[in-house]
Amino acid sequence: MGRDTPKNAPGNPAAALASLMQRPDHFANPDTSETYEMIPMNAPADRFVPPAEAVTATALALAASDGYPLAAHHWQPAGTPLGVVVINPATAVKAVYYHRYARFLAEHGFVVLTYDYRGIGASRQGNLRQWRHIRKLDWGRYDCEAALAWARQAYPDLPLHLVAHSIGGLLLGLAPSGAAVQRAFTVGSQYAYWPDYGPGKPLMWLRWHVLMPALTALLGYFPARRLGWHEDLPAGAAYEWAFRPASLEKSYRRHVQAGEAPLAHFDSFRGEMLAVSLTDDPFGTPAAVRRLLGYYRGARRHHLHLAPDAAGVAAIGHFAWFHERFRPTLWQDSLAWLQEGRLRRTPRETLEPENSARGTNG
Repeated sequence: MGRDTPKNAPGNPAAALASLMQRPDHFANPDTSETYEMIPMNAPADRFVPPAEAVTATALALAASDGYPLAAHHWQPAGTPLGVVVINPATAVKAVYYHRYARFLAEHGFVVLTYDYRGIGASRQGNLRQWRHIRKLDWGRYDCEAALAWARQAYPDLPLHLVAHSIGGLLLGLAPSGAAVQRAFTVGSQYAYWPDYGPGKPLMWLRWHVLMPALTALLGYFPARRLGWHEDLPAGAAYEWAFRPASLEKSYRRHVQAGEAPLAHFDSFRGEMLAVSLTDDPFGTPAAVRRLLGYYRGARRHHLHLAPDAAGVAAIGHFAWFHERFRPTLWQDSLAWLQEGRLRRTPRETLEPENSARGTNG
């Protein structure tokens, strides 16, 4: 890994890599009070959740601008809708994991769109070796864009909002239609620059920045399901995670050299953003969240940093915020934000729009 090798990396990489199969990254399991590495494949949240009687959910297919078909669900409230919410998943997490939360929003008056990124869940098209070129950049500029464009076309008179988990918060800035979003609510959103990781950094670095690219190079994709960690990842997405530099400019410099402008849409988002981080999330640390927030220069950004005891629990981690047990607590924070732009808790910091960003497209 060269200059990006952490100074405190274990001295025996082979032994440390072997231990990765035994030691979790201490993410809170969404379905129990115990801690596990990732969402178990047999977890109750890993299947379609029928909507409440007053809510309807319809499967549909989205077409990205490059022709790739995306599986989605359209959630409709019983009465007159307040707005439309698009939900961006975390890396390699199926959209069904967010269905309980989507139903919650629909029960409170929102139209909701959930969808799987290309190569993930119901949007996976066969053998991932044939789709090794898929990158997270594609999830933003094509897939998130398709979801936002559908919402704008289907409900042109309703306010458009976004809820994003982990990498989903980055994808908003890669989508041209992100400029139409009025409010964004993110949970643990960052882009996995390893020096920003929290407790367990050395083993996390070995797992995601050594083992993952090594297995990906060997097999042509990252076989996360076999390891019980994630959904499988296309090679391009795995490498983009594994070799992410400190800045997005460096990450996408080849695209810029080819005449593209992958970061051009960040400044176009002029809405408001509430970014939530958890004290026991080793990915979404304050430094990691702040690093991503710095790219949304045209928006007013609130950073809310919470400890699990704020919700009366011992652990939340990177995933459990979307567990239904937080319906009366944490989910209410998002509801107040999406409905009224109201903060129920005092944020760690508020970043005002930067004049340079406001003037870029104005």
